[in-house]
Amino acid sequence: MLRLAVALGRQRLFSTRMLIMLPILLLFIPGMAWGFADPNIQLPADQLPENATETMFLASIGIVFAGTMAAVLIAHDGISRDRSSGVLEVRLSQPMARWRQGVVLVLGHWGSIALPVAVLLIASMALVGYRSDMWIPIADAVVFIVAAMLVLLWYTVFALLASSIAKEQGSAIAFSIGLWFLFTLLWVLFTTLLAALNGVAVGDTQDQGFLVFEGRLDLLSPNGVYHHILETRLDGVDRGVSSVGAYLAAVAWTCIPLYFFHRRLNRLVP
Repeated sequence: MLRLAVALGRQRLFSTRMLIMLPILLLFIPGMAWGFADPNIQLPADQLPENATETMFLASIGIVFAGTMAAVLIAHDGISRDRSSGVLEVRLSQPMARWRQGVVLVLGHWGSIALPVAVLLIASMALVGYRSDMWIPIADAVVFIVAAMLVLLWYTVFALLASSIAKEQGSAIAFSIGLWFLFTLLWVLFTTLLAALNGVAVGDTQDQGFLVFEGRLDLLSPNGVYHHILETRLDGVDRGVSSVGAYLAAVAWTCIPLYFFHRRLNRLVP
């Protein structure tokens, strides 16, 4: 099973699709880290990074945009392509439990994007240390890498689940990109509208009531949970969610989509 996952991951890692995504990943992950590490960067006074951990937190937007998009593009046709070509029927007829085939699909697609992103994250931390002379603590670096791997896993499972539901590749990519668009670009608007409907002041982003409302609502978003995990390593951040709450939300976002994916795979009819 592990060999199959490695073979699938290698195939995806060296695909044309990954070659197209690699320059974007380079621009968004180490590129943003290099920019935020500039000692002369112009930011609002309350957002200026004071250490390497805060710098990497600001640069985490590269993972949210480029990393998750790459995960979706890598995995969106993981099942629908085989279904349309007739290969899926052959694979499902093999003497291998479907849950094992599901593990191979998840590990293979996730590993193909997790490996380059992990390397780029480590390079980003080195760039921040080199440019700003502020080095991120080992514990913070581990948390940041693990959190990035988790959010990539979540989007990979979303894309594979969409691919298992869709009967053609076009529907699979539309559903996957739609979810990415919702959680990445529309979530702020969604949060603001709900806050206004609940009587929470939305004009001042420093209002504690709005921050707490936003923080708790972010538990319903994979990107929000990702940032909550990163915030556990920052001082003076209070958005109404404890470290335990952030970690429990991460466990839920890991287990629940995986459960639904394996359930769907067990019921799948080619």
